Parts: sequence; C-alpha cells; structure tokens
Amino acid sequence: MAELQGTCEARFDPLRRQLQTRLDSGEELGASMVVDLDGEQVVDLWGGYRDPARTTAWDEHTIVNVWSTTKTVTALATLMLVDRGQLDVHAPVARYWPDFAAAGKEEVQVRHLLSHTSGVSGLEQPASVQDMYDAERAAARMAAQAPWWEPGSASGYHALNYGHLLGELIRRVDGRTLTEFVAQEIAGPLDADFTIGAPEKAWGRIADVVPPPPLPVDLSTADPTSPAVRTLTGPLVNAEDANTEAWRRAEIGGANGHGNARSVARMLSAIARGGEVDGVRLLSPPTIDLIFEEQANGVDVVLGVPLRFGIGFALPQRDTLPYIPDERICFWGGWGGSMIIMDVGRRLTISYMMNRMAPGIIGSERSAGYVREIYRVLEAS
Repeated sequence: MAELQGTCEARFDPLRRQLQTRLDSGEELGASMVVDLDGEQVVDLWGGYRDPARTTAWDEHTIVNVWSTTKTVTALATLMLVDRGQLDVHAPVARYWPDFAAAGKEEVQVRHLLSHTSGVSGLEQPASVQDMYDAERAAARMAAQAPWWEPGSASGYHALNYGHLLGELIRRVDGRTLTEFVAQEIAGPLDADFTIGAPEKAWGRIADVVPPPPLPVDLSTADPTSPAVRTLTGPLVNAEDANTEAWRRAEIGGANGHGNARSVARMLSAIARGGEVDGVRLLSPPTIDLIFEEQANGVDVVLGVPLRFGIGFALPQRDTLPYIPDERICFWGGWGGSMIIMDVGRRLTISYMMNRMAPGIIGSERSAGYVREIYRVLEAS
C-alpha cells in the first residue's frame, strides 16, 4: 500500500480515500493535493512514489514538472505588471515589443497573448524542442511570423510558446526574465517552492514524469497548414523531454514550471483570496475582474474542443469540463492531468499535481473525480 501523508479535515475523508485507492491501484504513482479555503488548507496531502520502480517515496518536498499549469503562474506574473500600470491588456503588443508588429501583427493586443487568441501559437518549421530552450531567440522568431488565423477571432491553444511570448513582454517592460520575476516577485515573497525550470540543486527531489499513452491523433495525415498541426509540431514535444537536464535549465513559461500542489496553490490562491496572500498583495480586485472578461468561447482551433478563455485563464465550459461549476471560477491544468482551480465566489483554490500522466491534454478522469468530490463535500457542508 502506498503511503499517503499530510492533513485532511474529516469531511474530506472520501477524497483522501479516493486518492489512496488510486495510489494503491497504480493509477496514480505519486501525487500531491491541496484544498485552500479562504487561506486555510483544509486538505494538504501527498504520497506515492517518485519513480516507476517505486523505490523512492513522494515526500512533502517532492516537486514535479507541472506542464501547462505553469501557464497560470506566467499569466499571474503578467497581470501583476498590468496591476502596476506597466502593461495595458488592450494595448498593442508592439507598444512594448516593436518587432512584434511584423507580418501583419500591428493590432495584436496584450490580451490576445494572454487568452491564446493571438494567432501565434508555435514556431514555424523547422522547429525542435531545442529551439525553445533559447527563450529570447525563439521569441524573436515568433515576432517575425505571420499569424496562423485572424487574431482575436478564436482561441488556438499556445501550447509550448505561451511563456515565450509573455516572458518576452515581461522582460521588455520589467527588465527581468520571467524566471527572475517569478522567483523575486511571487515565489520568493510567498515562500512557495516553485520555479520556472529547475535549479540543479533541486534535481535530487524532482519526480520524473511518466508519459501517458500516445494521443489518438495521427498528425502525419492531418492538414499540415492547419493551426492544430502547425502548433503541435512547432515543435513536437515528447513527455520524456521534461526529465532532461536541458529542459530543466531552460525557461519555458508555458510548460516547465516545477513545484507541487502546495506551492502552486500558495501562489494562485491570490486570485481566490482577493489578490492578497498572508499580507502579500499580488493583484487588486479590478485586475482580478479582468480575468473574467471573456475573450473566446468556441471550438479551439488547436485542441479541437470547446473552450472559453478570459484574460490569462480558462473560464468554465460545461461541454468540455462539466465538473467545474459555471460560476466565477478561473482555472487551467497541465498535460497529463494536473489542475489548478480558483473559485473566487467561495474563496477556494484546488491544486493537484502528479507524475503519472493520464491520457488527454485537458484534465483527466482522476482530476475530474477529485474535483467532483471536493465540490460535493462543500455543497453538503
């Protein structure tokens, strides 16, 4: 039996049992989960193993590559500059990054980058994962590209390059890299165990990700000019890339954040708690309101499923994610199933990070099960 540690209020015992059952069955390998209710951690659990051989326990200080959950931290960093008056979400990106005006992108606005509607959702070919390890050079290539669909007309998930675009914007406005900004302005002040990339001193406590089954998509037979194929092959990423030194040394603000449920909840709970965490203010209420200004609502041209985006985060979309209530909630997750949900109405933050990746790109049966149970408990309380 896998050992599950941490604390859990009695009313959440069914959630603990669900996580324990999945760990025991092998459906989960290692995982951490936090439920923060108005600043109180009513659930803070971790357990299982860091490795498929089950030789090393997932302990309180284990961290993992959280894939696209990283995007929520990048969006938070960008919105902090908006809050400080250094960025305007309705201003052209080119106001801050002149080169971005190339190839017909003069009117692309900051909000388009934040909401996956810019039309620049990847690198033109040739493109490799190694190209993304040089953040500034990759961003310069993106600035020179023409958009792959009309900016603002639809969302097209910025799968790997989200942090390159916003990171370059942050660098030009603030002077610091995204990695530095997150460390100095978010993770540091909040004492959150999270970094973009991972410093070498932390490698010994990283749980390697375990790849999911292959996606049921044959990109070789799809339209090579479609935004979906261009994005998912620009570049094509293998899950094993996340376990390499080169990946950990890079700044990939859309996909290579390293942390655990506690650290991600610590940072993102700022949204659910009105912008402030234990005396550290990251956002003001008007900036939080911006998140809920709908930017896209329809079939995402990259992922092919209905999605609804505000400024920086996804908003509830019952057709695709029926387990997230259609209320004042913003969220996103990572490839394989990690999830971070900020429920402003309940001042609730749900955070789940794991190493055994499940099939699919948005959520998983596991994360859906946990979220349903959390809301069941809260509705019954």
